[in-house]
Amino acid sequence: MNASKKVILSATLLFTLLGSASVIAQKPQSIENIGEGFTDPAAAGTKTAFYSDAQLKKFVLAQKHIATLREEYQQRIESAEADSDSDTDAEDLRDEANTRMASIIEEQGLDVETYNAMATAYNSEPRVRNRIDALMP
Repeated sequence: MNASKKVILSATLLFTLLGSASVIAQKPQSIENIGEGFTDPAAAGTKTAFYSDAQLKKFVLAQKHIATLREEYQQRIESAEADSDSDTDAEDLRDEANTRMASIIEEQGLDVETYNAMATAYNSEPRVRNRIDALMP
């Protein structure tokens, strides 16, 4: 895994472990102007102003699996961090979780960069959030 992917995954894992990008935990909101693009695409960290429903569905599925992964690793990482002798253990667990998270994202047919841009857009763009929320089961 190249260094830039590792940094991106670490940032996404941090968001995921802290719940900031936890799409699945959100409840659907009312949808207005669903077809409109971003109000500020640069703020969303993407060059495009539109994600297709198919891309958003892939994001929702990936996020669901990542939430499960977060539950699996969160306690293990916290325990390793609490043990002052196991800094490398916590780092190894983060690396393992990052690798598994990248696999989850790629299994859904997305690349890590697109997933991260979509997570950023979800957190910063109400229209994207509304579209994603509408696709959640």
